[in-house]
Formats: sequence, C-alpha cells, structure tokens
Amino acid sequence: MDISELQVGFKDVYDTDATNFFFSPGRINLIGEHTDYNGGHVFPAAISLGTYAAVSPSKDNELHFFSANYPKNGEVVVSLTNLEYKKEDSWTNYLKGMFTFLDQTPDQDAYSFGLNIYIKGNLPAASGLSSSASMEMLAGIIITSMYDIEIDPLEIVQTGKQVENEYIGVNSGIMDQFAVEMGKKNQAVFLDTNTLEYKLFPINLEDMSIVIMNTNKPRNLVDGKYNERRAECEEALTRLQDVVNIESLGELDEKSFDEYCYAIGDETLIKRARHAVIENQRTIRAGEAMTNNDLQQFGRLMNASHISLEYDYEVTGIELDTLVHTAWQQDGVLGARMTGAGFGGCAIALVENDAIDNLKKEVTAAYEKATDFSPSFYITEISDGPIELF
Repeated sequence: MDISELQVGFKDVYDTDATNFFFSPGRINLIGEHTDYNGGHVFPAAISLGTYAAVSPSKDNELHFFSANYPKNGEVVVSLTNLEYKKEDSWTNYLKGMFTFLDQTPDQDAYSFGLNIYIKGNLPAASGLSSSASMEMLAGIIITSMYDIEIDPLEIVQTGKQVENEYIGVNSGIMDQFAVEMGKKNQAVFLDTNTLEYKLFPINLEDMSIVIMNTNKPRNLVDGKYNERRAECEEALTRLQDVVNIESLGELDEKSFDEYCYAIGDETLIKRARHAVIENQRTIRAGEAMTNNDLQQFGRLMNASHISLEYDYEVTGIELDTLVHTAWQQDGVLGARMTGAGFGGCAIALVENDAIDNLKKEVTAAYEKATDFSPSFYITEISDGPIELF
C-alpha cells in the first residue's frame, strides 16, 4: 500500500497531515494448530498482508480512531483516562486494550497527549490470519514510537495475549502475537510455547508458493467454540495429571500419551488431547523437514495436521474441508491444511508455481458447488514484523 493513500485518507478524516506511518503484518501458521495453549510447538510466519496506520498527535487527551475498512462506523473517540472495554467500540478494542495494559508498565507515565489514528488493512478480518494480533502489535509500535518509550518486544507480545485473554475475552495462546512481532522476512518462527524459546528457519520455496485460500465464512472466537476446545484440553490434562507428572499436554509424545490416555476416560476429551499431543510432535518433525529442505515431507505433515483437526479436534467444517480436500486432488500441490483457529477462516496450500492457476480454478468450482460462498486466494510473501514506514 502506498503511503500517499494513507496520507490522503488521513487528511480527509482529520483535516490535518499525518506525521508517522506504520505497518504490522498478519500471520499464517504453517503447522502446529491449537498447540500454543497446550504447551507445544508452533511454526508460524509473518506475512506481507497486514494493517497500516497513519498517525499524528491530537490537541486533546483523547484517542481518535478511524478505519477505512469500516467507514460506516465513523470516528471512534475515547478518553485516555477511560479506556474500558465497550462492545460497541468494535475493532478499536484491540488497540484500546494495548493502550490500557502498556500504561500499567512500572515507572512509565506513557501518554502525555492524544493521537489521531487512521487504519487501513489488506488483511481479511476474521479469516484466521490474525487481524487482531496485527492490530495489537501495531498499537505496540505506535505507542513506543509516538511516546518515545522503550518496551521489550516480548513484553509487547505478552501484553497482546493479555489483551485477548483479559480485555477481549478469548482464552487464546501466545502464538499469534509472537509470530507477528518477531517475524522476519523469508523466515518462519519455530516456537516452543512452553518456554518461549524460538528459532528462525529460512523458508526456501524455490519454484513453489504458499497460497492462502479464504473460505469467506466469518467466525467469532468469543462466541464460538474456541474457548470450549481449550477447556476440553484443560480437563483432559487434569485427568492425566492423576497418573503422570506433567504441566502441559506438550510434554507428552505419542508413546507416553498411548500409555496414559486411559486416565482421561472420555471419548471426546481423548480426541482433543490426542490432537494436541500428536500435532506437537508433528510440528517438531516439520521443523526437521524444513531444515533438510524436504518439502515433500513437509507437505505430507500439513495434510496429516488437517486430518487431525478435522476428526480429532473437529474445528474444520464443510468450508475448510472442501478447500483442503480439493487442493489435495490437484497436481502440483504438496500439501494443504486449515490455518488459524478454524470454524471458518483460511486454509493454506504449498503449491508449485505453474499449478496455481489450475488450483484456483478447481477449488473455486468445487467450493461454490458445496457451499454458499466463493473463495478468495492470496499469494503472500513472508514478512518482517511491525515497522515504521518512511
């Protein structure tokens, strides 16, 4: 997106010039789904689709928000002395939450003036590409730049998770914020969510691309099944702890899970825990495959991940399954799986470049026949984390 587009939009709304410009990426998760809150590994990457902001100081003690993506909502104005959550404030709550919790940092009187903030994103909302984490990390770089304060990136990541958990009400893990904030161009983040130790893996796709396939089916994690899945995993863990000394499902491998799963005693809970355990091990193998540049094996592991999410975790549905199953049938596709929390959103496919057009054609035909939606496709680059634009 050209900065001039942000400049024009900002001036139309605020009748003044923006002084600073920012970008925060979205993310895809290559593999490792619903493992982050279970103490497992994830393998995400920041992407070149994301959220842009034009900003200037305001003449009052207020935050003025406007989104070019939701112009009918108009300008949302909140006082810096009253940043409580309000459902009617919609998307601005992700930014308000960051201002709320970062202001609680010891020995910092962060906000001595208000801001005009103009937002425009090219990341589809509620698609499983972390539009919320993108906005949270965008708020982090806006706050540190505009108020000239230093905050450790990991603290910004942890604050984003706090916003999701305590302010928004989604009992999510830390993967999304970590991937967005720590992302590096042409590298994926291999993260142990139990210890927060991570490695950056170069992604060498050569004559292949990662194609994002959007169901265009909206979802709502607060009102949906996300919190239910986490509660089911927590209950399975509690039952396992009666017979084995563990703090998280991520501490088990396939062999130990097989040995102790009898203690769970419930078919549904066994399936949920089995996914968390084996997906974690699958993600570790995927990291090894990427290290060895074995994209064939990586693709097979992607496929296995989707099957586990479909049958054991039950978070896919006809929309995601149609996209993924159809992709599997196409020549030149090494692997495909849903990405994100599920219940709608997006899938990704690892595809040879000369097979992309056929993939789009065949997937669109099958998807429109099976559902009430038409899919969208994005070919994106792996990106750096939040930056100030010049």
